[in-house]
Amino acid sequence: MQNLVAKSHGPVRVGLAGPVGAGKTSIVEALCKAMRDEYSLAVITNDIYTKEDGEYLMRAQALPLERISAVETGGCPHTAIREDPSLNLRALDELRTRIPDLDIVFIESGGDNLTAMFSPELADITIFVVDVAMGQDIPRKGGPGITKSDILVVNKTDLVPYIEVDLDVYKRDIRLARKDKPVAFMSKPEVSGVDDLVDTLVSLM
Repeated sequence: MQNLVAKSHGPVRVGLAGPVGAGKTSIVEALCKAMRDEYSLAVITNDIYTKEDGEYLMRAQALPLERISAVETGGCPHTAIREDPSLNLRALDELRTRIPDLDIVFIESGGDNLTAMFSPELADITIFVVDVAMGQDIPRKGGPGITKSDILVVNKTDLVPYIEVDLDVYKRDIRLARKDKPVAFMSKPEVSGVDDLVDTLVSLM
């Protein structure tokens, strides 16, 4: 096992945010399946009126059921991860009580826009997810999710042949926006990109 950054509050908290449909839940699933043999993991999902993302992870058997907590926020997704993270902090406390040896907790935001960011109180490391089908101009639009997240994931690169996106230009613009911050390019999570994302994540712990 890698040495995790010592956190007085317990497990390392990894927040994942990004627009609706970018592939956040699939990436959480892939991360869990890639890391669960080496780390003690749990997941908190956020949906406004349902527990759909948590239920998806349960059906996919990403982790045992007791390690998945589904939160219904009842309001704007960014509120539950930034302005008032109390629902997520309560879910985190419940997971820590249930599973004292946790190494990492993934906290998935509900779908939001390019400004979605986690409160430092809630997340130690942030991953922001976009997908190439959102358009060629997404890297140039910027926003805190793209420019300030610890890791940016550009997802669904397998769709490039079917949409009007030049991946070389996209990568250039992403690098300009991100400067030296890590970027992971992924296609179908179960096929490619997961190992690179895991390596990048572990390097930040």
